[in-house]
Amino acid sequence: MPYRNAAPTLSEAISSVLADPDCGELVAVDDGSDDDGGALVARAARADPRVVPVRARGGGVAAALAVGLEHARGHLIGRMDADDVSLPGRLGAARRLLESRPSLAVAAVQVEAFPDPKPGLVRYVAWQNALVSEEEHARDLLVESPVCHPSVVMRRDALAAVGGYLPSDGPEDYDLWLRLDAAGFGIAKVPEVLFRWRHHDRRVTFNDPRCSEASILRVRARALAARLQRRGEPFVVWGAGQTGRRLARELEQEGLSPEAFLDIDPRKIGGVARGRPILAKAEALRLGLYVVVAVGARGARDIVRAQLWEAGLSDPRDFVCAA
Repeated sequence: MPYRNAAPTLSEAISSVLADPDCGELVAVDDGSDDDGGALVARAARADPRVVPVRARGGGVAAALAVGLEHARGHLIGRMDADDVSLPGRLGAARRLLESRPSLAVAAVQVEAFPDPKPGLVRYVAWQNALVSEEEHARDLLVESPVCHPSVVMRRDALAAVGGYLPSDGPEDYDLWLRLDAAGFGIAKVPEVLFRWRHHDRRVTFNDPRCSEASILRVRARALAARLQRRGEPFVVWGAGQTGRRLARELEQEGLSPEAFLDIDPRKIGGVARGRPILAKAEALRLGLYVVVAVGARGARDIVRAQLWEAGLSDPRDFVCAA
């Protein structure tokens, strides 16, 4: 659990984890606090020997997590943030899921956003919570980060296999999930709300440029490009609007460009996007090329996926959703 200037919520976060019978230790990493957080952790450590106080150098969340991982002793590594609340049974439920599925590296739980989540966050959490199976997480991994990072429990050996937490120009958690997926490890979720995810304007998510929309797109495109390069075959992008064009631009930075764009808007069909023709669905599918779905309108992705399934295509064999 990394923390920096989190004194108002730190005691509640610590207590919620220590109340879980599956908590063997709580490695609390002070990432440069100048409030009372360090004293609160020291007091908790005196009261409960499972609390392990550690100091980092104020290098940010990814660096603090790497320090915490060095001090953690367990073969299973649980995450926690200093402003969230872990609910009873979370760690045990995640442990049992990992034990039941050897292919998994990460077991998350469903979460509740509080105290007053905005509509966009409500939709995001609902989307995350709807992904439960390993297959569902793999299917939508390139859409957005599919799990709430502080809600997960991970296999230590899987983390080690991909280098653990590494410096990234994007969110450290999304970067990790993508590297685990590329290495063949799975992610799944306990279908029960066992974590309360606090949101406020000071969260790193809202203030760190690595969590910006542009940074997330860059990380996503890099992972997608690696997949496409492994396939070694041409592809089309379904979506000639802003979302599809932005993704294509990032793929170009990785040395890849679609053969064409696919769209259902008659005003766009027959035109050109980033130097490539915009085709109608039937014409594009006749080409038999791999399809990258990049549509931004709410609900559009599910509609497109259903149409591709109806056409006899399956994901990720024949297409992938990347927005």
